[in-house]
Amino acid sequence: MKYRHLFFDLDHTLWDFDRNSAESIAELYEAYRLGDTGIASAADFSKHFIAINRQLWADYDRNLVTHGYIRTNRFALVFQSLGVDASAIQADLNAEYLHLLARKPHLLESAREVLNYLKDRYTMHIITNGFAEIQAVKMNSADISHYFTHVVTNGVVDAKKPNPAIFQYALNISQADVAESLMIGDSYEADIMGAKGVGMDTVFYNTAGVVVDDPPTYDIRHWNELIAIL
Repeated sequence: MKYRHLFFDLDHTLWDFDRNSAESIAELYEAYRLGDTGIASAADFSKHFIAINRQLWADYDRNLVTHGYIRTNRFALVFQSLGVDASAIQADLNAEYLHLLARKPHLLESAREVLNYLKDRYTMHIITNGFAEIQAVKMNSADISHYFTHVVTNGVVDAKKPNPAIFQYALNISQADVAESLMIGDSYEADIMGAKGVGMDTVFYNTAGVVVDDPPTYDIRHWNELIAIL
């Protein structure tokens, strides 16, 4: 067996961020009567939020914004994109959103089955750029914490993917040889190119079939394909 250690990204790779986020946004829409502000529906609110949030996290990966900026500004940007004056809403929607979001349990299709298949065959870890305190609650809510030996966040390392430092830290703390390690994630820039920076083999969880210039070691569209590799 070539690999002994598997390193996974969390959001959009194992944990179904879009579904969990949409449910949380729908609850906020109802609880704070956001329809009264002129937002047509929870679905419309969620669509704008997911698009803006995804762009903010992409900017974060490129060092264009900070965690603090995302937390402070994402809902303001959503309301702005919807043409809504949210000045009358006094609640801290970001805090409420994070509270709801972290307690959602949904994983991506077949992710749990694959983790069950791998758990007795490999030592598994998480490398994530997400908020450390939120990621821990997410994993507990989804009942997947027991699969992983180490959870490495940028807050612990003071470096984030794709910075090779976070991958090297994960290898060191796991006492893993890079030749026996495999990084699995959905972000080509953060997960794949970052892991390549320390010489790690990679699996690009590439559900959209994006064509890239510098290909990963493996490219999969569905979790069942990972079983065929491992």
